[in-house]
Amino acid sequence: MKVVVTAYNDNWNQMFLEESSKIKTIFGEELIDIHHIGSTSVSGLKAKPIIDMMPVVKDIAKIDSFNEQMTKLGYECMGELGMKGRRYFRKGGDDRTHQVHAFQADNKADIERHLAVRDYLRTHAEAVVQYGDLKENLAKQFPNDIEAYMDGKDEFVKELERTALHWFRN
Repeated sequence: MKVVVTAYNDNWNQMFLEESSKIKTIFGEELIDIHHIGSTSVSGLKAKPIIDMMPVVKDIAKIDSFNEQMTKLGYECMGELGMKGRRYFRKGGDDRTHQVHAFQADNKADIERHLAVRDYLRTHAEAVVQYGDLKENLAKQFPNDIEAYMDGKDEFVKELERTALHWFRN
């Protein structure tokens, strides 16, 4: 997967709204809420142009029954993919456009972590600049190595999560 980080795109929120509407139709009564998360949800943040969505659902096990419909929508159904209690779907192959991270409503820790980071970044411009610059530099340094790109962000992201969770809870 080629690593591309771009300037914030005002169309990302509309892309979220359009795709989340399709997911709402598929998940139906199981869906409690769906959130735009990740870097594309933060105005002004440089990002890989991949729309991250977080559906919060009643029963995570029932989400597996929607795999065929998600596949028809263009998603790969990846199961938990290393995160217990999540259902992960990705769309676009190597040119990924969307990712879905579904969690059951009682999975408070993962839901809170995603929302805390998003909301922290939405209100802390200096963190947006630091994070965006880091991602841009790593993408230039590792344009063909997504693992090295992710490793390069790891320490910053962990500290960002700690800071954001503390801020979110207080």
